[in-house]
Amino acid sequence: MSHSDPIADMLTRIRNANAIGRGEVDVRNSKINRGILKVLKREGFIRDYELLETDVQGTLRVSLKYDPDGKVIINKIIRQSTPGRRLYKGADDIEPVLNGRGIAIVSTSRGVMSDRECREAHLGGEILCTVW
Repeated sequence: MSHSDPIADMLTRIRNANAIGRGEVDVRNSKINRGILKVLKREGFIRDYELLETDVQGTLRVSLKYDPDGKVIINKIIRQSTPGRRLYKGADDIEPVLNGRGIAIVSTSRGVMSDRECREAHLGGEILCTVW
């Protein structure tokens, strides 16, 4: 388990579970991970997530989403900002991912938001990851 980058660890677990067609995957609980999962649920990339009281920190169980044919909804999920290279963008610099078919997840002063929400609120921030 990655201790230096919990966001990348969560994204890798989701990516791997999608690759083998699992319905659920468990990830480490943290405020930033909950924020990312909240955006993914709101934008329709996952079905749901829940907090399991497994230890002091807890675990988040993510229910992945597939279309009626069994194909994955999340085709790619890529970490943009890393601990060694932070990527910040202003509200005017955040561009739509794949002409709006994907999303960028941004950490702002008002919490974690999608790129569309950031443009509407005129907020910039750290680009955590992109999903399509």
